[in-house]
Amino acid sequence: MNEIKLKRLESLALRELSLYFLNSSKDDELKQLSVTAIKITNDLSYMTIYYTCYDKNKLPEFINILENKKGQIRSYLASKIKARKMPELIFKYDESLDYGNHIEEIIKKINE
Repeated sequence: MNEIKLKRLESLALRELSLYFLNSSKDDELKQLSVTAIKITNDLSYMTIYYTCYDKNKLPEFINILENKKGQIRSYLASKIKARKMPELIFKYDESLDYGNHIEEIIKKINE
């Protein structure tokens, strides 16, 4: 698929999924998740969704919720995104924010 179209599709999916998490009235747990990035393969077979959560202690619970709601989320995205094929969803926790915070703490200790 054309790279420009793929980036546009990723951007649209990021916006719609963020709105879905924000407006999910039934599951307050999903409101604690934030989508950081989306990557879609060129053949539209897989969509990797990178997310982070406010309460890291509840991460296993969030993983279970996302896996249980995978079909519902995929149906929602299919209704909002007009693509010829809806990719299979893969959820991955984004550790880059945790890593950035760790590096920041190290820099603070060095400066002290």
